[in-house]
Amino acid sequence: MKWDEQGLGRGVRYAVVPRTLCFLVEGGDVLLLRGAADKSFWAGRLNGVGGHIKPGEDPLTSARREVQEETGLVVRDLSLRAIVHISASDAQGGVMLFVFAGRAPSRAVRSGREGELGWYPISQLPWAELVDDLRELLPRVLGEGASLVYGCYRADASGQMIFSFADR
Repeated sequence: MKWDEQGLGRGVRYAVVPRTLCFLVEGGDVLLLRGAADKSFWAGRLNGVGGHIKPGEDPLTSARREVQEETGLVVRDLSLRAIVHISASDAQGGVMLFVFAGRAPSRAVRSGREGELGWYPISQLPWAELVDDLRELLPRVLGEGASLVYGCYRADASGQMIFSFADR
């Protein structure tokens, strides 16, 4: 198979940005990142850690790199819990999000420029402070016996995101 057989030349119908999102748990708590005040998106809101998948990187390698960069933790035990397609209403672009969960080897983390890290009890999450989709995503990826989840987030006519999931 050749690169030019991938349909990514002129007149591309679809393009996605690949990203990872990771949730680390330890002792009934989940590690969340409160976005720095100067972030262009989700400033002050809680989310997992993650970021863009670099060219030549697979999603798992990217997830491990992002966790280490944003928390200082070296985590080997990550499992893919969700694949979410985040789609624009015009279907011209979007994001392919690979969501991982795993056990933290330690509670000792270091916050950085992305924001402030904190451990939150899974049973008492501050739902109003979380990025909107986490209200539906977190119970699916952190729940007992969670299996791989397939999701699609799409914008309605007003630009508001609609979340849908197909649990396996």
